[in-house]
Amino acid sequence: MSALVTTRNLARPDDAYDLLLTAHDGLTKEESDALNARLILTLFNHVGDLDVIREAIAVARA
Repeated sequence: MSALVTTRNLARPDDAYDLLLTAHDGLTKEESDALNARLILTLFNHVGDLDVIREAIAVARA
């Protein structure tokens, strides 16, 4: 990977968003926060490129 993809890259974005929301069903705030943290770390590992991760954090903070 050489650069962060910021244009739409999901064939079915609504379904992906629904997956995320459904994953949080029935969780407390603390459990939901922990799920988000684990998901982020799992995706960081999948991306595997520290420069891309840095760029994603910068985009998310902007």
